[in-house]
Amino acid sequence: MTLSLSFFLLLFIIAFLYASVGHGGASGYLALMAIFSFDPNFMKPTALILNLFVSLVSFTLFFREGHFKWKLFLPFALASIPFSFLGGMISLDGDIYKKVLGLTLLIPVIKFFVYPNTNDSELKKNTLALTIIIGASIGFLSGLIGIGGGILLSPILLMLHWSNQKQTAAISALFIFVNSVSGLAGQLSKGVKFENDMLAFVAVAFIGGILGAWLGAKKFNQSVLKYILATALLVASIKLLFT
Repeated sequence: MTLSLSFFLLLFIIAFLYASVGHGGASGYLALMAIFSFDPNFMKPTALILNLFVSLVSFTLFFREGHFKWKLFLPFALASIPFSFLGGMISLDGDIYKKVLGLTLLIPVIKFFVYPNTNDSELKKNTLALTIIIGASIGFLSGLIGIGGGILLSPILLMLHWSNQKQTAAISALFIFVNSVSGLAGQLSKGVKFENDMLAFVAVAFIGGILGAWLGAKKFNQSVLKYILATALLVASIKLLFT
């Protein structure tokens, strides 16, 4: 597979932007690969592998800054992991897959444009039963379309006021990592093929993720970044749904 410099530049930017808000970037990688007309069977495992590296870096840096909440993370993760594996075992028709992905990309767009940063004074205690239901649902959809689920989890955390912006970033990053492992395992159980360019993909995304996560955890104003990211995702969603 011969890819242009523009692909790798966009891959770096996506990893950078996603990591800066605590995400692994799978929805962005999938959108980018769709734009460059990748085979859907290659897109899912590739996005999850890139997710593993970027989300782990992002989690590590946000965790070091003291933004992580174990009690909130664990029930989400324990409910989502088995369902992510199940979703990863299911293969969708290419056209259906692109439509499902396009609709899913609208979720972070709504999150980034609509939901403001949550102040600590507004935080509420999570409900265990609702947490488990949300975790299982997100896990299944994540495995089905090849994402880690952070773009689905983070708007829910903010909407319910269970965590602030940076706590959400830290929780989402580790949630993405464990779901990516589980979803990838489900796909591997059915057999997947990786291209020779995979190492280059990982290297570019990893470097972008390190830089983005470091600046996001320590320096950046999250508001500007989330609007840029939302705009990019909206364009990709429209392409997937209407072309």
